[in-house]
Amino acid sequence: LKEKEEKIERLLESLAEESSKEIPVVVEGKKDVETLRALNLDGKIITLKAGGKSFLNVLSDLEKLRVQEVILLLDFDRRGKEATKRLKLSLENMGVTPNLAFWLELFGLVGKEVKDVEGLIKYMETLKRKIGRSTT
Repeated sequence: LKEKEEKIERLLESLAEESSKEIPVVVEGKKDVETLRALNLDGKIITLKAGGKSFLNVLSDLEKLRVQEVILLLDFDRRGKEATKRLKLSLENMGVTPNLAFWLELFGLVGKEVKDVEGLIKYMETLKRKIGRSTT
């Protein structure tokens, strides 16, 4: 469990580092944004489902940013997987590299226990409790 916790923490640190390099992160909703902010991610985060934006609006926003790469970090459930696949193809068609590395690694580590990004903090707290360490 400790090894799993360390892998997740390293992955989240790495994600925060990439995000600070002006690489936007796309998540599903506002709670996902709050979770990533709480996990020290201070780069640009774009929500797929907030503010009544359509899928095309989000693609348009990404295009306006003129970025080479976008990190996709949608939920791990069926809808999240479908949205990830759809967004990946759309980004590729725009000439933008979709970065799925963090999503794939997180899914591999927590996909059976966590269904969404917002569940990460609670999962980490539970993991730390099981290991016997405080979350402070």
